[in-house]
Amino acid sequence: MHARTAAPSKRPVRAVLLVMGMLAALLAAALPAAGTAQAAVPDRWGFAYLDNPTPPPGYVPDPSRQWGSWTSPSTNPVRVDQLGLGSYVVHFPQIGGRGGIAHVTAVSRAAHWCQLADWRPAGTGEDVYVNCYLPSGAPDNSAFTVLYTSSSGAPATPTGSYGNLYSDISGAVLTQYNSTGAVNTVSKGGTGIWKAWLPGLGLSSYAGNIQVTAVDARQGAHCKVSDWAPGSTGQTILVACYDASNALYDAKWTLSYSYLRAVHGPAFPPRSFGYLWYNGSLPPLTNYNSSSATNTLGGSGTPFVVTLPSVAVPSDTAQTTAYGSGPEYCGLYAPWTRTGGAVQLPVNCFGPGGTPVKAPFFTAYTSAF
Repeated sequence: MHARTAAPSKRPVRAVLLVMGMLAALLAAALPAAGTAQAAVPDRWGFAYLDNPTPPPGYVPDPSRQWGSWTSPSTNPVRVDQLGLGSYVVHFPQIGGRGGIAHVTAVSRAAHWCQLADWRPAGTGEDVYVNCYLPSGAPDNSAFTVLYTSSSGAPATPTGSYGNLYSDISGAVLTQYNSTGAVNTVSKGGTGIWKAWLPGLGLSSYAGNIQVTAVDARQGAHCKVSDWAPGSTGQTILVACYDASNALYDAKWTLSYSYLRAVHGPAFPPRSFGYLWYNGSLPPLTNYNSSSATNTLGGSGTPFVVTLPSVAVPSDTAQTTAYGSGPEYCGLYAPWTRTGGAVQLPVNCFGPGGTPVKAPFFTAYTSAF
């Protein structure tokens, strides 16, 4: 795969002003009407953490940080092959099928981001293709977490709410799921800006968690939540994507929203999971812990340390997404730790040129059980 290498640009300030104007226009636009559609369980899901950025062929990543819905995941593990510099394919066994979405988060002390290139069935399994980049846009090896999930059908007694979608550059929805049975939609703004509408989900106040991942096989791109407007009839979420020069850029992307559910969307959630949104403060209904404990945010911001008490249960995973109107992106500084039942997620964010910054973010943790 060839990536375009771009020199740092003076465009970030202009980009931020452009984004803010576009966000105001999009949020003011009329929301689309909800329709009917299939809804979810999930049917198929898996997650893994690639702990070795230069894996040998058929590498089995950290067993305590991978699991899935297939038969005997403890003895039938996820495997990873490296395709080239910064390019990987993650093989999830026995969960192959059309549709679904994926997320990926870089795990690195140095500035990197990881994105999706593709995902598709491979025999009975599901292959998820991941590419990782330096701030310049050059491909580079990196550790990462990866999640795949696919849902359909509505359970009899669902908990909370969940939705996801995969959007084309134009705003065409390539696949989607909404636990109310409504239809998620996307409308296109200017370059690199979209509005997602998830009817019937969440609350009229800030509640739940959002994750967004860029999808582009051609070059480096990172996507984030630029703004979020909860409402009594659903959630309006603004997505922005940037290239390595910090210019707004048209890429495909995936989005998931979960309220009182784990990041992969199970209607009957695992016993141990949690999430947190930092936007300068910690809105209470976006700071959830399934043990009823209180999550906390510490650290200097380079990195932050999110502590989720009483939920540490291997196998487990985590995802992180940046929030705000600028080109900053976020990941995990290191793999999460488990101490005395608590999970600690070190979150780091980067600005233009890979400079560490104190930026807002969403993060979500879940165990398999």
